[in-house]
Amino acid sequence: MSHTPHELQEEFPELAVKMAEMKLSDAHFAKLADEYHELNRAVHRAETNVEPTDQFNEEEMRKKRAVLKDQIYRMLTAV
Repeated sequence: MSHTPHELQEEFPELAVKMAEMKLSDAHFAKLADEYHELNRAVHRAETNVEPTDQFNEEEMRKKRAVLKDQIYRMLTAV
């Protein structure tokens, strides 16, 4: 399978270590990261027509992915 863009480690490379630590220590963070991963894969499959979907569903998935990414970033950068 081709490379899946927008993986969290690529989006926030400077926070990769903290992300790994938080996945182990924060169940809520781990759940959000898993949800992001699954949704990101679904968007990629739709974009590459492996699992085609209509334009509106694909757009909704992208919006949800952006919301999850923002939540994850806020958690990673919280003081």
